[in-house]
Amino acid sequence: MRLTTRSRYGVRAVFDLAYHSAGEPVQIKTIAERQRIGLRYLEQIFQQLKDAGLLGSKRGPAGGYFLLKSPADITVYDVVTATEGPIELVFCAGEPGVETPCDTRPCDRKGECPAGELWEELGERIAEIFRGTTIEDLCRQAEALGLERVRASRLMFHI
Repeated sequence: MRLTTRSRYGVRAVFDLAYHSAGEPVQIKTIAERQRIGLRYLEQIFQQLKDAGLLGSKRGPAGGYFLLKSPADITVYDVVTATEGPIELVFCAGEPGVETPCDTRPCDRKGECPAGELWEELGERIAEIFRGTTIEDLCRQAEALGLERVRASRLMFHI
């Protein structure tokens, strides 16, 4: 299985919000620059994350994106499935009737392929690892690595 940039960038961006924002809204441009992700692409990813109920946004000069849940309550699984859809190694291992973005053909060997259960089990184990890893876990890992927290400084204008 190979995760696309959509899910990898989604995890990096949600981590960035958790690690650097201190709960305050952050402009998407700041996240895109810090994580070296194209702004337009990140906007598309953030729309998916908003639709999944992981992110909120606030308009205006003090606006930006923020997490709707605690980093301890957001798993890597939440982000990956919001950006990629169901975790399936091969299209035949998916749930019947559930469309996937990459391939919706029904498997003509379902029920007679000896490897079918293997693919399903492997996909479930990957999902378990993703479900067992929170954004807070990634923040703790970043702290252990000595990654500096960068707090956005908001400019104040007085007249």
